Amino acid sequence: MDNIFDDLPDQPLTEEQFTALIDTPGVTIERIVSTGQASPPGNWFDQPRNEWVILLKGSASLRFEDETRAHELRAGDHLYIASHRRHRVERTGVNEPTVWLAVHYD
Repeated sequence: MDNIFDDLPDQPLTEEQFTALIDTPGVTIERIVSTGQASPPGNWFDQPRNEWVILLKGSASLRFEDETRAHELRAGDHLYIASHRRHRVERTGVNEPTVWLAVHYD
């Protein structure tokens, strides 16, 4: 992949698409493509690494377990997710692919 927007689906995916762009012992950078996916009800991610994520295209809603309101994200918005801070994706856009860039690091 030479361009972050290459090979975007033109139909909804059954599952999110994860593509590792860089994967080293200290850092992983990946492109995530969503087409309406959300975390299953009651499911919270609890990751062992820090994560910084930026929404490049589309829209999404991400909520932390320790907050009552979700963060509504649109292109250009970014969030820092500390390791073990429980969070979930409430929704992703359905009208166009949602493209995330996620940086996982120690």
